[in-house]
Parts: sequence; C-alpha cells; structure tokens
Amino acid sequence: HRNAVPAAGSKLAVIGAGAVGSSVAYAALLVHAAAIDGEVSDAERRKLKSLLMQRFELDDAAAADLVERATAADERAVDLYHFTRLLNDRLDEPGRLRMIETMWSVAYADGELSNYESNLIWRVADLLGVSQAERVALRQRVAAAQGSAA
Repeated sequence: HRNAVPAAGSKLAVIGAGAVGSSVAYAALLVHAAAIDGEVSDAERRKLKSLLMQRFELDDAAAADLVERATAADERAVDLYHFTRLLNDRLDEPGRLRMIETMWSVAYADGELSNYESNLIWRVADLLGVSQAERVALRQRVAAAQGSAA
C-alpha cells in the first residue's frame, strides 16, 4: 500500500519509464523509503519535501511537483534497479553517499526506523556500491543528528 505522499485530490503527472530523470529517480527512492512501512507520517512528508528543496534548490511548488512525479514513478516501478542504475550513471561517489544519507534522514524523520526502511536502504546502498562501513557510519550520523538510537 504505497500512496498518500501527494495531497489528496492532486493529479499525478503521467510520465513514461524512459522519461524518468535523475531527480525523479532520486526522489522516487526517497518516496519509497517514506512509504515502505505502509504509512507516510506528516514528519516524513515534511522531511522529504525539505530535503528535495535543499538538494535540487526548488521552491515549495516545484518540490511538490517533484514528489508527485516521483510517487507516480515509484508506483509504476517493478524494482529498484531502474532508479539505482540511473543514479549510478549520474552520481559520483560523494553523490551516492549523500543519497544514502538522505534516505536515512527520511527514514528517521518520524523518530522510528522500521525493519522495512532499514532493509530498503541497505539494498539501495548495495545497488549504489556503498560499502557496509559507509552505510553504518551514515546511519549512525543521521540517527545521532535526529536524536535516535542507531
């Protein structure tokens, strides 16, 4: 049950699988992380939008549009590989590390880390070639910043 990220009644832009750009792929993985435990909290929704505004230098409306397009792409996706392949092609190592750190930030936004969220982030990190030591260090850094136990 993956939905509820966009505001009720909003129309999702229909985009073809080939039209998914790196910003949509990036955002889709964050949307997936927020929704994987079956519920997107208000805190997760706010954090997701804020992180996308910072990462891509977007205003509120552009960030909302990106979340809508990313939600649509995530709902159509069969697996994570399409998104991670695109990001591997477009991101350097610091960019891939930032992606994983951002996913941890979304996962911890509601103060809880579910097993689903943790497993997803570990799988994405593996597909992006982020080492276990780096994954753990990023999780611990984000948890410390959020005041949660890693």
